Amino acid sequence: MPPRSATTPPWRRRAVRAAIVVVVLLLIPYAIAPFYRFIDPVSTVMLWRWATGAPVTRIVMPLDHMSPALPLAVIAAEDDTFCRNIGIDLGAMREALERSDDDIAAARGASTITQQVAKNLFLWQGRSFVRKALELPLALWLNLVLPKRRVLEIYLNIAEWGPNGQFGAEAAARYAFGKPARNLSGREAAELAAILPNPMRRSARTPGVLVRRLASVYEGRAAANPDLDGCVHAP
Repeated sequence: MPPRSATTPPWRRRAVRAAIVVVVLLLIPYAIAPFYRFIDPVSTVMLWRWATGAPVTRIVMPLDHMSPALPLAVIAAEDDTFCRNIGIDLGAMREALERSDDDIAAARGASTITQQVAKNLFLWQGRSFVRKALELPLALWLNLVLPKRRVLEIYLNIAEWGPNGQFGAEAAARYAFGKPARNLSGREAAELAAILPNPMRRSARTPGVLVRRLASVYEGRAAANPDLDGCVHAP
């Protein structure tokens, strides 16, 4: 009896090629993330706006050229375990599932700053289990290959901070207060931190009741915990 053909069916070859492509695409962020120690990245939202012709305003600014009040206020608002966590905060995730749906609790969410950097650099906006499943290991990797100071510096330079394509702290400060990020007061920094979850609906330029309320909370939290950003100042 002649031997059976060992030829692989075409559908199987296509499936293998597709699987290889998917794996390569998933690994690309892990390969390029270490270079962000030295390269200033852009976010997927910025890339999308450029691709669609929407305006983008960003001036990359080193952390040393920002008011010290700003990183402290952002950490107090977004991720008060930033200096201690490993890129993710399982405790915050558990609390997010159990908390009451009040304004201040809802403002923060369960994502760490590192997770938000992972999402903004490599993933898409919105909520989905798929995106979260991709985001968590990326955040762990970013925490491993980048210093905390650099993670925060990237975040403050890629966060969307205005309704017309204002990205990063410098563009935010100029748009909201007509001054550079270096000259922000503690209150102004807290107001910028208060609009981070949704700069399309919240404004530091014309702050509403919720923004003023959140800013008071974050300003007080920063004043009471001045060491929250200790890892940012470490050599």
